[in-house]
Amino acid sequence: MAKKHYIIPFFIPHEGCPYDCVFCNQKKITGNEQIVNPDAIMTTIDRYRQTFPEGDRTVEIAFFGGSFTGIPVRLQETYLEKAREALHAGKADKIRLSTRPDYIDDDVLKRLRKYGVNTVELGVQSMDDAVLRMSCRGHSAYDVVRSSELIKSYGFSLGLQMMIGLPGDNREKDERTARIISGLKPDFVRIYPTLVVRGTALEIMYNNGKYKPLDLEKAVTISEGLVKIFIKGDIEIIRIGLQPTDLINLENEVVAGPFHPSFRQIVDSRVLTGVVNHIIGETVDRIGRELVIEVNPLLLSSLIGIKKEGINRIRSGFPDIRIRVAQNRELGKECLRFTAGHKRFEVDYKEVVKGN
Repeated sequence: MAKKHYIIPFFIPHEGCPYDCVFCNQKKITGNEQIVNPDAIMTTIDRYRQTFPEGDRTVEIAFFGGSFTGIPVRLQETYLEKAREALHAGKADKIRLSTRPDYIDDDVLKRLRKYGVNTVELGVQSMDDAVLRMSCRGHSAYDVVRSSELIKSYGFSLGLQMMIGLPGDNREKDERTARIISGLKPDFVRIYPTLVVRGTALEIMYNNGKYKPLDLEKAVTISEGLVKIFIKGDIEIIRIGLQPTDLINLENEVVAGPFHPSFRQIVDSRVLTGVVNHIIGETVDRIGRELVIEVNPLLLSSLIGIKKEGINRIRSGFPDIRIRVAQNRELGKECLRFTAGHKRFEVDYKEVVKGN
């Protein structure tokens, strides 16, 4: 059984970044208005650890939210020294951080390796230079390729973050970005739909009619396609959509855009039910009048979908078959078992995606 993974987050809002990306208001996105006090790091680590259940676990210190390798070197080292102390004291197992693609070079990576950093995440956002310019990112697609290859050459785990629905963006560009990212072979990716957040240049563009955000349905459709690309590339997707907070919701700081508190579940449900519909369609002549689909409990909510949207989509496609869903803890977390009378077969849904 895999170890349970717990993260102790420290947010470095906009520290070290001279750019104002049109979509960015890190203080709103992170919910953190204050710079992290290095003297409070160990106390924060101890406080988080008290909330983690005992047992076989991995604890990771994570510096999120800003451009970590762009802040003054002395401050970087102060943060990292505290994190390394926690590693040596057995209070944490790993260190990760996020930064910009153009803030990576040999000196930076040697410093990170010295302090025991394991994972470096890059905010890629797009691999289309025109989209990057319109978003005021201040780096190029080439910077992403160069820094990704350099990070991997130093033995770090690599994470890449992309966004959909940026100014000048479209589905074709998003899919091209995903294919290029997949070709860079990161250890994991994140997919974020662009939201119009208060206090950003994008809000001004939106109010002036110069930017139109994706609606929820289109964002889900695009994300579904990206998920399939990353599945085919064997790339782990650790997040789809911003995590809801007191600020990040449509009643507060999100002005417009495809926000939904269960965005990932909607996307995962579309992928999974698409696989199920494909399998039933290929075998419908051999199924008969009744079908039971068994899944691991971890897949159950995605198969059923929010407000039963997923299972209803399956049933509506095959109205002559009585379809029932059941959970089975003995099945692998990516396994689908189909039982029709005395006939039974199993498939790995990700293998089906790879084959289509």
